[in-house]
Amino acid sequence: MAVLNRNLQHLFNIAQKPQRLVVGLMSGTSLDGLDIALCRFSGHGMATKFELLEFTTTPYAADFKAEIQQLFAKKIIGLEKLTLMNAYVGSFHAELILAALKQWGVSPADVDMIASHGQTIYHAPKRLHGQAAYPNATLQIGDGDHIAVKTGILTISDMRQKHIAAGGEGAPLALYGDVIMGSQTGEDRILLNIGGIANLTWLPGNGNGAEIICCDTGPGNTLIDAACRKYFDMPYDEDSRIALSGKVSEALLDALLDNPYFKAPAPKTTGPELFSIAYVEKAQQVSNTTGLSLRDIVATLSAFTVKSISGFIQDNGMQSVKRILISGGGAKNKFVVDGLTAELAPAMISDTNYLGVNPDAKEAILFALLGNEALVGEPMHIGGNPAVLMGKFSFAG
Repeated sequence: MAVLNRNLQHLFNIAQKPQRLVVGLMSGTSLDGLDIALCRFSGHGMATKFELLEFTTTPYAADFKAEIQQLFAKKIIGLEKLTLMNAYVGSFHAELILAALKQWGVSPADVDMIASHGQTIYHAPKRLHGQAAYPNATLQIGDGDHIAVKTGILTISDMRQKHIAAGGEGAPLALYGDVIMGSQTGEDRILLNIGGIANLTWLPGNGNGAEIICCDTGPGNTLIDAACRKYFDMPYDEDSRIALSGKVSEALLDALLDNPYFKAPAPKTTGPELFSIAYVEKAQQVSNTTGLSLRDIVATLSAFTVKSISGFIQDNGMQSVKRILISGGGAKNKFVVDGLTAELAPAMISDTNYLGVNPDAKEAILFALLGNEALVGEPMHIGGNPAVLMGKFSFAG
């Protein structure tokens, strides 16, 4: 009689538990740090119940950011550096997880699994790379085996690849968690995450899954942060002080919005590979605004984020939205939130605390949820989106 090996038996045992303790990890394109969420899950799919037990963000040191930036969103990099960083990031994330667990007084032996997003270094949907012979592609580093072995905890990682293999673009994956966490019969809602790139999920109150849309709208914080780093030696525009002290250039704003991406039908994805400082500089040349003050540039880039989000909502028939719930770093950007409030009135705009979900932790919770689905769930059929369970399993031994 065949017997399951101990790793497969371990999977079976976890799947049979009424509740599972999961660590969710998120490290976004803003390179701020590693979000670590400790969650308790029961059930799966639309019957999922979860509780956020602990959350922390460990900021990345300047030298670590510099290492990632050698690889990030660049077409040409060193293969040795990529190979080394794949292992290094996995081991480093493992150290941060163990430190967080120790701080919380939680034994690694009590954690059922880790669900890791990894660190995106290049996102290449076909619409962006434009090479007919090649499919959609994306790459996240931070190898799951290194996390699993170093922590001693089963790790599920590299979730975007299955989405691409099944015909998607590998993003945004917020769809699956947003449907579970945010749907409300009788109320049209949007769950909007403003990270480096902004993405949203449209949840119609009629409950018709075929009408759900999940899509990247364009830049979130990525251009604002890049301009703050380059022109002000600051990581981001704290309290929107720079943007609020500047004036929006309509000429530059129009040039920034003049890109085929904004006219392409949903669903679609993008990244800093397109929306970079080079994109801004080209728009300045086209609009004859190269002499614009640095504060006016930041103000205009902040308005660009507002207009690209509100434009997507208005162009895709979502004017009936009653409630918009924001997460990510952009939820704290006064200029952006005030701009969206004005553009999208009378929709009520607040952060995801309305759902009982910490807006800073939402993305890490999402990946913990995807890990839970990978272990005990079934593929969810939501409109034309790939119905797949995502993630590769790495055992600790």
